[in-house]
Amino acid sequence: MTLTELRYIVTLSQERHFGRAAERCFVSQPTLSVAVKKLEEELGIALFERSKSTVQVTPMGERIVAQATRVLEQANVIKELASEGKDQLGSPLRIGAIYTIGPYLFPHLVPMLSELAPQMPLYIEENLTGELRRKLRAGDLDVIVVALPFTEPDVLTKTLYEEPFEVLLPKGHPWLAFDEIDKEMLLEERLLLLGEGHCFRDQIIEACPALNARINSPSNTLIAEGGSLETIRHMVASGLGITVLPRSATGLRFYEDGLLETRPFKAPAPSRSVAIAWRTSFPRPKAIDALTTAIERCRPRLDAVSEPTRATTRKALA
Repeated sequence: MTLTELRYIVTLSQERHFGRAAERCFVSQPTLSVAVKKLEEELGIALFERSKSTVQVTPMGERIVAQATRVLEQANVIKELASEGKDQLGSPLRIGAIYTIGPYLFPHLVPMLSELAPQMPLYIEENLTGELRRKLRAGDLDVIVVALPFTEPDVLTKTLYEEPFEVLLPKGHPWLAFDEIDKEMLLEERLLLLGEGHCFRDQIIEACPALNARINSPSNTLIAEGGSLETIRHMVASGLGITVLPRSATGLRFYEDGLLETRPFKAPAPSRSVAIAWRTSFPRPKAIDALTTAIERCRPRLDAVSEPTRATTRKALA
């Protein structure tokens, strides 16, 4: 039994397809297939049920794959411990972020971190919370940026900042006459939301529970689903409806003055807590400290994203 064979069965259990698993492991399909069969023969049990169209993990295979995942994680820790005496800021940091944070944080974070730790390049990935969780546990990522709540065994979290939500409105919308928006007003308009699986969608519904009945209504005409905040913002600019965004994602600077405007919510305004999470066994605390410091220094830039346009609009209304 080798670590390579364990990596093969873990990958195959995730892909459920020999070809895709082999591609992820950078080997040929016959090589992976022979290695998996060899391990099954060594253990004396079948780990997978094979058919022409699918590969299924057997019940005992599920238990062995879970243990193999833990073994691979610990093997990766051994490698990291071996380099613990070296410069903790002298090798790449693998960082992931959810889709509603990454595109708005990374343009500020990358140059800031390059000043604080110039010898520590970033491997960057954007994904859903569930996938980032899995990759953090498997050791494919070192640290992830997520919205709380986030709990996982043997994983540490640190809250970085609180980010308010704002209402994004198209040019000429009657709500521009208000300085603040009541959450219940969202029921009166066509509201554009992310599709299922995005935690930000859930946070908006949690802030205004009455929306849930609208979303699940067969005759619903208020909700249009988009695949990304960027897509939804473009639809708002075109006049299709309104949306709710975290302040850093409003992106007003990408449009001519007045085409898009934002309004804050009345208190208590909905918001989200943004945090980083990393494994307790991760042996580079200085890298986590550098990342935390860089993100904290980015906060003024993220907070200022929508301020100029909002101030201009209020002056015009006055």
